[in-house]
Amino acid sequence: MADITHWADVVADEVLEKGKKHLVATGITPSGHIHIGNMREVVTADVAYRALLDKGAEAEFIYIADTYDPLRKVYPFLDESYAQHVGKPLSEIPCPCGEHKSYSEHFLEPFLVALEHLGIHPKVYRADELYKQGLYTDAIKTALVKRDEIAAILQKLSGKTPAEEWSPFNPVCNACGKINTTIVTGFDLDAETVDYTCSCGDTGTVPMTGGGKLTWRVDWPARWKALGVTVEPFGKDHASKGGSYDTGRAIAKEIYGYEAPFPIVYEWIMLGKEGAMSSSTGVVVSISDMLKVVPPEVLRYLIIRTKPEKHIRFDPAQPLLNLVDEFERLHSNEEPGSYESRIIELSHAAGLCHTDIPFKHMTTIYQAAGGDFDRIINIVKRVGYDTKNEKCIRELADNVGNWLEMYAPPFAKFSVKDELPVQTASLSDMQRAFLSSLADILASSDELSGEDYHNLVYSAKNTDSELHKMMATMLGVSSEEMEVAPKDLFKAIYTSVLGQQSGPKAGWFLSSMEKDFLIKRFREASNYRP
Repeated sequence: MADITHWADVVADEVLEKGKKHLVATGITPSGHIHIGNMREVVTADVAYRALLDKGAEAEFIYIADTYDPLRKVYPFLDESYAQHVGKPLSEIPCPCGEHKSYSEHFLEPFLVALEHLGIHPKVYRADELYKQGLYTDAIKTALVKRDEIAAILQKLSGKTPAEEWSPFNPVCNACGKINTTIVTGFDLDAETVDYTCSCGDTGTVPMTGGGKLTWRVDWPARWKALGVTVEPFGKDHASKGGSYDTGRAIAKEIYGYEAPFPIVYEWIMLGKEGAMSSSTGVVVSISDMLKVVPPEVLRYLIIRTKPEKHIRFDPAQPLLNLVDEFERLHSNEEPGSYESRIIELSHAAGLCHTDIPFKHMTTIYQAAGGDFDRIINIVKRVGYDTKNEKCIRELADNVGNWLEMYAPPFAKFSVKDELPVQTASLSDMQRAFLSSLADILASSDELSGEDYHNLVYSAKNTDSELHKMMATMLGVSSEEMEVAPKDLFKAIYTSVLGQQSGPKAGWFLSSMEKDFLIKRFREASNYRP
């Protein structure tokens, strides 16, 4: 069977057919919490960029924050005071928390911090700064002069006829500060100014440099030309027939004399059963929140393992543990194939922390230790994991603690009871005999691993095992007559320690506890008579 080539390398090979020098671009409007769905765009761009570098390309990677876009509406996460700012550029609106210089920075800054955690390091541009610096001025002049040609392209490809007063440039009103309520009434190419009227009643003149922005379908191709973009991922909505990529490609070629970038079209990330993530609808898990609960390399893996054209279903509750398990199995494979090795390589990035402790095991260790990090380290040592890098272990412990608090389903949570649970009164004679015998065996044993505990409990069903014989003696029956159901024995363990009939994987759970504690607790439980 032929080796499978990872999709990022397939993209890189196709891109390199067009030349060796490339600029990979990505960008998002920071109008709300930048979420896991948005992460697909930046991770896709990052791995395409890295694949190009790996193949010897001269590649750069940039991120453009669309900070000059208008606020569309008062989103569910905003208070009604923001109604007055609807229509204003995001960069010109006050920060919701008062700690950032603008509305756009309120959402952009935590996202940029998240990118660092994900090992993604593009050069960052802010659209408002690019407009104010004059990067778009020539493109604005061209668009205003060729307004009718652009309108014809939009009508032909999108099927929608632009309004008679439509302009490719939206001035910012000098009076109300809004960018979506103005109409262009004239322009002066030499003075580089645009005249407008606004629905607020104001009339005035603004400079082309920083006095407004191109409409989205013109802004995008103008950006490609101005920055030299050759590769860009974008969502399937932009890729639909007559969508913004279709019109952008035509405008780039016919108006700006530039070839549209190589497209990488991606599908949505669906949040559990709630559908596609969207900041405006509130169906969202922010990247910042997700990085609190899962290692960065796992989030990269979520995107990297799936071809862009296939949708991803993401659930931060129990299914998240399955995703982490999948990544950890792949990572621990001693002989991965070339495809698996490539996925691992692209999932990692310089500066990302890694520990050999499985996430699921840490959920047990964390809860057994009551979240106390010193106790966590002691358990990790006792169980036999490497403890040299406490920073990585602390990060994993913090991830687990946050997951338990924010997303874990009730059945994944437990707490070790300080006192013998009253539920122990319901134990059968068989369960009491088991706990007493188990305590005696532990008292004469060295430290046991999780696998040792697992095998020891299961040995109780074998008539020739020490545990089985001890239980039979306590019950006054012959070993051959006694039948043992391991599931009842596990229930006895969980009941005596947690006060419930189920719990985490028993081997890991027992190895996470102090042996002396287990001996004392099991003996107390076996003798408890209310």
